[in-house]
Amino acid sequence: MPLALAQLQDLRERISDRFRPWSRSAQFWVRAADIYTSYKVCQLRAGFVKDEEEREAMWEQQHELGAQKMYSLCSELGGLFLKAAQILGKPDLAPMAWVKRLVTLCDKAPATPFDVVRDVVEKQFGKNFDELFEFFDVEPVGSASIAQVHRARLKLSKTDVAVKVQHPGAEHLMMVDIRNMQAMALFLQKYDINFDLFSATKEMETQICYEFDFVREARAMERIREFLRITNRKPPVMVPRVIPGMVTREVLVMEFIKGTPIMNLGDEMAKRGVDPGGKIAAMAKQKILSDLTLAYGQMILKDGFFHADPHPGNILICKDTEVALLDYGQVKEMPEDLRLAYANLVVAMADDDFLRAEESFRELGIKTWTIADNKLEELFQLSLRMFDTRLPPGVTVMSPFADDSSLHKVGVEKSYFQCFEQYSFCED
Repeated sequence: MPLALAQLQDLRERISDRFRPWSRSAQFWVRAADIYTSYKVCQLRAGFVKDEEEREAMWEQQHELGAQKMYSLCSELGGLFLKAAQILGKPDLAPMAWVKRLVTLCDKAPATPFDVVRDVVEKQFGKNFDELFEFFDVEPVGSASIAQVHRARLKLSKTDVAVKVQHPGAEHLMMVDIRNMQAMALFLQKYDINFDLFSATKEMETQICYEFDFVREARAMERIREFLRITNRKPPVMVPRVIPGMVTREVLVMEFIKGTPIMNLGDEMAKRGVDPGGKIAAMAKQKILSDLTLAYGQMILKDGFFHADPHPGNILICKDTEVALLDYGQVKEMPEDLRLAYANLVVAMADDDFLRAEESFRELGIKTWTIADNKLEELFQLSLRMFDTRLPPGVTVMSPFADDSSLHKVGVEKSYFQCFEQYSFCED
């Protein structure tokens, strides 16, 4: 390429990089305003409808529409919004229509070209690519918002490994996205939801910064792996083993674990001639649930150091229904007093103990206010929305904008996200 053309190309790329954050922000606000307005219109229309079933049908239709719009926003903008899709794609945080739509984005981020991946790996390890790997699959096993994972085989040990490589430039774009989300959170908590959404986005910002440090992730992975090993005769979940000497801030090489993503389990059962709704499948699902529950119970309540990103893309089902837990970029450390307060809240919810739930909120450091006459009952309902993934009996649709939402009756000035913020795991 002639020098003049090369210089022109470089100038175009620099101008594009300069204006990309502005363009990205504009796209976000146009789409976010569209989603928000459609919900407010539905709220207004529902206020004139007396029949409860008709109101529920209206909200269900709105959730379907909102889910499609949010899916388009997250899939087309990528970056942090894919991370947001992972968070919102959980039944305790979003309507079921959103969950079903957004859960499919867990590992659907655009992949970084192989040539770029190769350059990153060589730069990080200071070695020629062919010196490190006997085999390296060009197509990634999965690509998420921060990094993508390739299957490979080490040249010296002949070991099959998973190579996690960061997307170049992703951290800068995510910081642009988080600022927009924080502004949106401030708007929503000022005009619509009496909940400390801003603290949630600030905690997300902290965690995202951590996720770009693979050395920290490797230490967290080894700590949890060792804890589960010494706590159980057989660990309830498998944790990948980090390959010694093959970890940098941008590249992490670990043991490759073969399995089926949990969201594809039904299809895999059908392929093997097992009825996904039958007795054998039910027993397998119960074992998987028991193993995950035991692992998280031990991590949270016994050690206080736990994997904090259990979305479906991070859970693999292996041979004999063994469970593998992947991706330790997000971890949390909870001191003993908060563990006890959390355990008390779980017991209070199980026993329908309103007074104990209020006490647990105070012990967790969650600050609330309300002018409702039935303060304890409303606070209890809020605790169910924040900590219990089950829908109340007879309820099929939940909306934070609904007139009977506890978020309209109880304000949260300091959320539980802040309770853990000062205890986030960090080692220099």
